Formats: sequence, structure tokens, C-alpha cells
Amino acid sequence: MKRAFDIFCSAAGIVLLFPLFAAAAILIKLDSRGPVFFRQQRVGRNFNPFLIYKFRTMTVDASEKGPQITVGGDKRVTRVGRILRRYKIDELPQLINVLKGDMSLVGPRPEVQKYVELFREDYEHILRVRPGITDISSITYRDEEGVLRDKDDPEAFYRNVLLPEKIRLAKLYIDRSSFLYDLGLIWKTVLAVFNRPPSVIPAGAARDERE
Repeated sequence: MKRAFDIFCSAAGIVLLFPLFAAAAILIKLDSRGPVFFRQQRVGRNFNPFLIYKFRTMTVDASEKGPQITVGGDKRVTRVGRILRRYKIDELPQLINVLKGDMSLVGPRPEVQKYVELFREDYEHILRVRPGITDISSITYRDEEGVLRDKDDPEAFYRNVLLPEKIRLAKLYIDRSSFLYDLGLIWKTVLAVFNRPPSVIPAGAARDERE
């Protein structure tokens, strides 16, 4: 049932949102040089790699100018990119990943290989299911860039504090997973896009930073 729901919703979403896709593509091309889409290898179900699709929101040479994570105020983010990221429009091309079967609408967010290898035992459990466009951590840390903004070493904070918390929430999602639970998370995701509270810092973050 979950896969049938994913196929129907992703196909319908691509058709219905095509005008928005087209508008985003035009604005991206007018704003900065480079491709419309950003593609990056992520680790999927059963550790199978796949290319995730997003609208490009950063300069074409972003990977040469900084880490894989993005912090608030990152100079690599383009003018149009800031708007796309603010309303999560940059994530919409992942509907293509859902239609292809790489992802689900709801499921643990997919990570890059280097972070998966750091917590491989945890991901042995998490990657029994398809990764998703949204999950509990996507809602809880929807202002992840703001959380990382003032950290002396944002990548270390992400690796040592934020990612372990996201892994905990991914496991929680798997334990609670059901069709109705997924519908609830989709609804909360839609509401969260238009309601951005102050950045949430994981419990125990101050202690973990000192350690």
C-alpha cells in the first residue's frame, strides 16, 4: 500500500506542480550559471546508492568552496536559492526519486556515504526501509541551517551532535511507521513549511560540544 501511495502521489505531484517546476527552472537559470538540477549520490535502501535530485540552490563551484553541509548565511547559496530553500521548493524534484523507487514520500532522510559509514551499525537498521522526502527529523530540524549557523565547527557539530539525534528519530519513525502515521507527518511537513519557529538545538548539545 505504501509503494502504491508513493507512485500515485509522486506522479500526481509532478503533473500538478509542473508550472512551479518550470518557474523555478527559469529563475535558477536567470539567477546564476550552472544546471537547473543538483544531483548527489546518497545511500538508499539496503545500502544501494542512488542519485538524489534537487533544484540547484548554490553556486556551481560550491563543493570546492566549502563542506557538504550548509549553514545559515552560507555565501554559496544563490539569491533564488535562498527562496527555494526557505519554502523547501528545492526538495520537490525528489518526487522523481519517489516515482523511480529510490525513495518514499515519508522515510528517514538519505545521507551521503561518509556519514553512513560513521554510523553503519545504526544504518543497518534504518536502511531496511526506503529513505524519504520527509520524516520526524525533517520537521524537528527544518531550520537545520540556523542550528549550525553559529557553531565554530559546523561539520563537527553535525557529525557529533545533530546526526546522532537524526538517527535516533529515524529509528523512532521506523518503530511507529504506519500509513496513518505517514499521512500525519506529510500534513505536519506542509504546515512546517509556512511556520518556522526558532532553531531547535538537540538536547545535550552543549555537553556534547564540550566533549
